[in-house]
Amino acid sequence: MPKPIAFEWDKWNIDKNWRKHKVSQKECEEIFFNKLLKIFPDEKHSKSEARFLALGRTKKERKLTIIFTIRESKIRTISARDQNKKEKEKYEKSK
Repeated sequence: MPKPIAFEWDKWNIDKNWRKHKVSQKECEEIFFNKLLKIFPDEKHSKSEARFLALGRTKKERKLTIIFTIRESKIRTISARDQNKKEKEKYEKSK
């Protein structure tokens, strides 16, 4: 992870995550500052660039899954949504 953490947003992903999953930009960024953040490589979708799957919690304890990449030392969110059952289990086991 880049230090210090910086984020890059394009206008389509900010709106897309809110419209589809009601996840705000602020919530996406919050999980990267939570000590219980777990990051895994997303090899299935890493064809042209390295992608990662982040499992974490917001300050309000909302469990989120964030798919992201790193460009120019900045975290660029591709997708953000609530964790599904399988992801919740993986997150709990990895704590």
